[in-house]
Amino acid sequence: MNDAYFTREERVVFALRDLYRRYGYQPYRMSKFEEYELYVRNKEFMVGDRVIAFNDTNGKMLALKPDVTLSIIKGGEDRPGEKQKVYYDENVYRVSKSTHRFKEIRQAGLECIGDVDLYDVFETVSLAAESLSSIGGEYLLTVSHLGLLTDALSRVSRDPGFLAEASACIAGKNAHDLRAVCDRFGVSDGDYASLCRLLTANFAPADLPAFLSTLPKSAAADETARLAALLAASPYADAIRFDFSLTGDVNYYNGFIFKGFLRGIASDVLSGGQYDGMMEKLGRRSRAVGFALYLDLLEALDETEPGFDVDVLLLYNEGNDPAAVAKRANEIRQAGKTCTAQHAIPEKLRYRELVDLRKEGTKC
Repeated sequence: MNDAYFTREERVVFALRDLYRRYGYQPYRMSKFEEYELYVRNKEFMVGDRVIAFNDTNGKMLALKPDVTLSIIKGGEDRPGEKQKVYYDENVYRVSKSTHRFKEIRQAGLECIGDVDLYDVFETVSLAAESLSSIGGEYLLTVSHLGLLTDALSRVSRDPGFLAEASACIAGKNAHDLRAVCDRFGVSDGDYASLCRLLTANFAPADLPAFLSTLPKSAAADETARLAALLAASPYADAIRFDFSLTGDVNYYNGFIFKGFLRGIASDVLSGGQYDGMMEKLGRRSRAVGFALYLDLLEALDETEPGFDVDVLLLYNEGNDPAAVAKRANEIRQAGKTCTAQHAIPEKLRYRELVDLRKEGTKC
């Protein structure tokens, strides 16, 4: 089938389905509706806190699904030693990053839940990179480990105010404000310099071990070095960077987190990481890692060519024999072209070629 018949979003979804199936992920389907109470109890895990809610016929409050991961966690169960590997292609209903209004957003992604280990994290990060690659164009996947930042900040000060303010400065790559925060909390010049190294760190996987060797030994540093070694040997190594200014909600994420970017789109189009804390809050004992790709943001990408709605616009009038119109239209379609037969040129129709039968017609 001709790919030109599909939108960019549809082509991406088909490619992602094939990709995730090859890695053994199974499709996950769910209802458009979920109990409103699920989102009220877990607002801290949602992208935004606005939900479209309504009363069902039995009086129960329901919501149009604003999140997929919560539903997957709620619908699963812990099985020791096993992993639930699922992918999804679902519409969610939330405020769009691009329009800032409620929108039906197509979202694709995957989740690995269960006895998750370093291999699963590596596989998930690799699939995130390959997902970005399948869209086309230049892309970048940034990776961090929340434990490295937490360890570095805790070594400097355990004051909750300092931890919050310094973390925000590092996330914004704002060395000037970080200096002011450190001065206010009595942090030494040496400790400030060590935090600045995390703020400015940006390394390819192969170059990361040298940087990590300068940090105090820790479980987070060891995990990061092992993941970097795996990614350095992957085909996507050139598009992956370790950036420790990348932060996330510690109530949601733990361990590795990552974000994906495409040239031409200002914000991240892919977001993921490990979310054991979210699992625990929902009563699950399993570990989890996954990501989501926000397909609505792909609308911002420029097409390489303007595109056409139809190959041939076939014009006819009452003077044309219907059989002759049908014959010419069929000839065009048999030649592999799309064709629409009209009495006049539609105002917004984009067509490659015009065939006008009106001057050839005779009264039937």
